[in-house]
Amino acid sequence: MNLNIFQVDAFATRPFEGNPAAVCPLEYWLNDGLLQAIAAENNLSETAFFVPSEDGFELRWFTPIKEVSLCGHATLATAHVIFERLDHTKVLLVFDTLSGKLSVRKNERGLEMDFPALPPRQCICPDRLAEGLGVSPVEVWCADDYLAVFEDEETVLALQPRQELLAQLDLRGVIATAPGKTVDFVSRFFAPKLGVPEDPVCGSAHCELAPYWARRLGRTFLNARQVSKRGGSIGCEVKFDRVLLSGQAVTVMSGVMMF
Repeated sequence: MNLNIFQVDAFATRPFEGNPAAVCPLEYWLNDGLLQAIAAENNLSETAFFVPSEDGFELRWFTPIKEVSLCGHATLATAHVIFERLDHTKVLLVFDTLSGKLSVRKNERGLEMDFPALPPRQCICPDRLAEGLGVSPVEVWCADDYLAVFEDEETVLALQPRQELLAQLDLRGVIATAPGKTVDFVSRFFAPKLGVPEDPVCGSAHCELAPYWARRLGRTFLNARQVSKRGGSIGCEVKFDRVLLSGQAVTVMSGVMMF
């Protein structure tokens, strides 16, 4: 079998920044074991697979070790491939996913994704969380992930987490966040349970971050920066129970996988 594949840096304006994702267009669904094997072979935080559907596309995301229900950067990468490499002429894409229908619109800011908001609730800090991060957060909130809030950007940048401890927590991963110096807030995201020690830029984490910071800052439009080694910028807008996430993407590689 020959399978077309693209590698795209999402939430990036130039190659080698943002978050790389593999994108595989399919004519029909392959079996789940093969999809997982392809994702493991790619060894990126996410591989996205999509097939045409009646009203758009069906879209699935796989880490190197498991399928996930929501992934922002791989959705952005997929939309970029459809718009830029498959010559899609409409400005709106609709995806059927495990998280319901998601849409991506092409506009003057780049690509704008319409995702479900995941407002976190405040919770007690688990011992493993503080121990794993090496620093006790000022506050801890939770939704799909633990949201560890710190006083300043420098503390988030300096974190050297113990991944084996974070992997023992009961939620998907850990988001570390703080007010930013040049943006509204910064973050880092650790998901060792998914085989992703640190995700360079995580769109789905901003479904939790944006509602938290919108409430805290009293604004619905927010500029965010994920301060991983590669780094990436995300525009956020909270609209009721939805979050609009904006960013750009760059294709860095295309080819054919043969097996």
